Amino acid sequence: MKKSATKSSVKSAAKSSSLERKWSSVVVDGAERAASRAMLHAVGFKRDDFRKSQVAVCSTWSQVTPCNIHIDQLAVSVALGVNEAGGKAVVFNTITVSDGISMGSEGMKYSLVSREVIADSIETVVACEGMDGLVAVGGCDKNMPGCLIAMARLNRPSVFVYGGTILPGDFRGKPVDVVSCFEAVGLHAAGKMSDKDLADLEEVAIPGAGSCGGMYTANTMASAVEALGMSLPNSSAQAAVSQDKTKDCEEAGKAVLNLIQRGIRPRDIMTKKAFENAITLVIALGGSTNAVLHLLAMASAAEVKLTIDDFTRIGKRVPVLADLKPSGKYVMAKLVEIGGTVPLMKMLLDAGLMHGDCLTVTGKTLAENLRNAPTYPAGQDVIRGFDNPIKKDSHLVIFRGNLAPAGAVGKISGKEGLQFNGKAICFDSEEKALAAILDGRVKKGHVIVIRFEGPRGGPGMREMLSPTSAIMGKGLGKDVALITDGRFSGGSHGFVVGHVTPEAYEGGPLAIVKNGDPIVFDAEKREITLAIPASEIKARLKAWKRPAPRYPRGVLAKYAATVRSASEGAVTDLGLHV
Repeated sequence: MKKSATKSSVKSAAKSSSLERKWSSVVVDGAERAASRAMLHAVGFKRDDFRKSQVAVCSTWSQVTPCNIHIDQLAVSVALGVNEAGGKAVVFNTITVSDGISMGSEGMKYSLVSREVIADSIETVVACEGMDGLVAVGGCDKNMPGCLIAMARLNRPSVFVYGGTILPGDFRGKPVDVVSCFEAVGLHAAGKMSDKDLADLEEVAIPGAGSCGGMYTANTMASAVEALGMSLPNSSAQAAVSQDKTKDCEEAGKAVLNLIQRGIRPRDIMTKKAFENAITLVIALGGSTNAVLHLLAMASAAEVKLTIDDFTRIGKRVPVLADLKPSGKYVMAKLVEIGGTVPLMKMLLDAGLMHGDCLTVTGKTLAENLRNAPTYPAGQDVIRGFDNPIKKDSHLVIFRGNLAPAGAVGKISGKEGLQFNGKAICFDSEEKALAAILDGRVKKGHVIVIRFEGPRGGPGMREMLSPTSAIMGKGLGKDVALITDGRFSGGSHGFVVGHVTPEAYEGGPLAIVKNGDPIVFDAEKREITLAIPASEIKARLKAWKRPAPRYPRGVLAKYAATVRSASEGAVTDLGLHV
């Protein structure tokens, strides 16, 4: 009996060892790998380190944007957690770009492309260097889906850490953020804000490190990742510069060692039910339309069948409960103050709206993580109860119709109404539309059509924050609608519909809309209709010719050649073949 137990212990230890160094052992073990070990000695490895699990710590640090300016220090805290738990941390960097800075310019075409570059670079480093696990720290919008796409592709034990939200700025006693500046441009153009006031606002709107402060894309995707189970509880609801965020980083470093030892990989966590949990939390928070695009892409990487119709199915039963910007009153820092996302997920779980049996990076199920979750304090009005929702069903509306046969995504809070009928005013680029809004050519009753901004036609599917903010600043928020094959910032609000597929560059009906054409939106029926005879649509499509590509060489050309439609997540590695 003792002999049998000893054999069992040896087998168990061998299995544990093989899990803990499954990939790094191939790179550093044996006499023939002496040169590899020599290279690693030069970067700080000691002999004992070669017997430890090697954990990649991916930092998205950059001076490019305040969202990521502090992440080098967070990566140090992650590495500390890894090393204290008995692993060997290896820190490397990947890129980030700033949507907030490039918004409205030609450079914004690289924004969505950066998601793919981030995913590709993380996959490249971790696979090349034989890392046994991965912790990635992200801040700005595309960091999160980029990191998660890489984690799903690699399928090695992984944890994501959100860099955290920025605190609001203060403009003459009023809380402000980056979207306040975009909307101020419209106010300035309308003569409602002076040059001095605009200059004063821009100096104080963004007070330091952290991602944009409302329920914009960064906070939306961080929350989605937490509900997915790929970050630790409340990682998505912590201030960027705080003791809680530092602790979150250290605990993530320890958590990845636990996952390695237990053989728990991302695809064990990133299941269909986990994606449904992510969608549920995004809806409850009133999150960004970009969540549709990014969750589809993340699911594709994990080989989970998720479609835009899943957003409709789940959206019918999940209400919007959070009164957060851009449509609501509060910034993310207020949600952090009252307890973050954990109490909300407990509410959703108790209401039967989340799957409690989904595995998470703690090694426990979602229900186990939430078992002792606190409730929100009495009197708070950031998160409403189910008896008094902001909206009784989802604000993310998947439209179809003769103008979007393969689908489009609207952000309809209800405040702008559920129907809109208007006359098209058409622009073949964002810049032309913005100029028309600012100089007064766009008027009440117009449906602004912005086309050739899709994944292939742009290329890069720019966000239309500048036009939508200008609309708000001009006081036209309830008087016009906007439709595009581009996408929207999480800061956009109003009657806006994007992600129109097929996109105009691919010959979608958006390409043949003319000035003055009647367009009808019905958010209750989830329909967009170009209200002209079908015979006229057919004749226009037959006569249409695709414009020449805007970029014949370089990153954008490669992206345009491989990217799939927005309704498939705008992924670049699906269906590739030699």
